[in-house]
Amino acid sequence: MYLGMETLALSLYALVAFDRNSATSAESAMKYFVLGAIASGCLLYGISWVYGITGSLQFHEIAIAIQNNDINSVPLWFGMAFLIVGIGFKFGAVPFHMWLPDVYQGARTPVTLFIASAPKLAALALILRILAGGLGHLHEVWQGMIMVLAVLSLVVGNVVAIAQTNIKRMLGYSAIAHAGFILIAVFTGTQEGYSAALFYTVTYVVMAAGAFGMVILLSRQGFEAENLSDFKGLNARSPWFALMMMFFMFGMAGVPPWVGFIAKLNVISSVLNAGFPILAIIMVLASVIGAFYYLRVIWYMYFDSAEDRSVLQADLDTRVVLSVNGAAVLVLGIIPGWLLSLCIDVIRQVY
Repeated sequence: MYLGMETLALSLYALVAFDRNSATSAESAMKYFVLGAIASGCLLYGISWVYGITGSLQFHEIAIAIQNNDINSVPLWFGMAFLIVGIGFKFGAVPFHMWLPDVYQGARTPVTLFIASAPKLAALALILRILAGGLGHLHEVWQGMIMVLAVLSLVVGNVVAIAQTNIKRMLGYSAIAHAGFILIAVFTGTQEGYSAALFYTVTYVVMAAGAFGMVILLSRQGFEAENLSDFKGLNARSPWFALMMMFFMFGMAGVPPWVGFIAKLNVISSVLNAGFPILAIIMVLASVIGAFYYLRVIWYMYFDSAEDRSVLQADLDTRVVLSVNGAAVLVLGIIPGWLLSLCIDVIRQVY
């Protein structure tokens, strides 16, 4: 698992630094590399402590050793804390989030699209394998740590995103807030929570890919449309793609009937069923705050005059993929049953 995550991370460092002529790209790559190395060291250090106490690196053997030998000691908690530091960095959770907005802004937009999607699924696999698979019997111990990361991510991500004028940085802080939702679902320690986290992650990947795809669509040779002002008057330039961007923003904001509403509802339901109404209230309030900066993009597209009146130039395949992506955000919200069932079945078989 560690080698898989490191292979992914090393590839991402190179991708972020791919634009050799950009000082911003190089700076972002160095920040990502240095902080990623520290996080990887913490993860490996935590693995070594868990190995020293349980005598195994196999997830199921670790779980059996903890259950049978009643291992619930301070050294194990110490190792688990370092594991959670590594997990928090991979998720971009507060307070291990400092790399994420800079990397989102500094990398080329296609690279940012990839970073915002595929690694999220890997990070979810990481947290479920470690906490639910290996350390599931210590749920009462790691539950509090995850709750702190989740609540901080919800608050900081949504509040700071309001102040952003760069849409890539705004979506970066938005990703931090969404990580808070996923972590709260994991915090419950139930199969319902784990399946809600998986559903949320999959649907977030679809929405984030579409949002960054729109940034790519608006960009052209020598110009990246990464400021919120670049979306002004988009409806006048292309009503169809303004509609697609509205789908992505409504989905991320959790407005029904888009899929983001179902994803957030599932997480809130799992938290209520686990007996934590205060956390559910925090999530609802955070969603209301987050709706502001998503609706601001929609306001720019439909109610502001266009600063750039040039015709959108994009290949047919880009237009088709974005259209399918936008339609998926709506269709999955209207007919979510099959994906929900799939996520529940996956979690039930594994855990």
